[in-house]
Amino acid sequence: MLLKRNLSGLIAVDGHRYEWAVEREPQWCTGDGWRGMAISLRRASGQREAWLEFPMPSARRSALQPQLRRPQVNRRIVENGVRAALAAGWEPGSRGKPVAFDVDADGR
Repeated sequence: MLLKRNLSGLIAVDGHRYEWAVEREPQWCTGDGWRGMAISLRRASGQREAWLEFPMPSARRSALQPQLRRPQVNRRIVENGVRAALAAGWEPGSRGKPVAFDVDADGR
């Protein structure tokens, strides 16, 4: 049986439903070096999207070869991320380009 990871879903925070999806897993970028995971958020009835950008995990085997781990996404991380984005000024009902927020590993 093939096991699949859950890379998207719905979550309810403070009476509103939000759709989330993993947009980027940790990857090497020639311009920026290692980039961490990114999760997109959108209120189910809203228009404006928010991106939560996580830092690259710091566990490494050596300075030249970081230890790549698959990101662990759970309900707590997404819920904390929604609350942090709202506190930082994200307005899901407004129009415009997606807003990016840098967050820590807990989504804060």
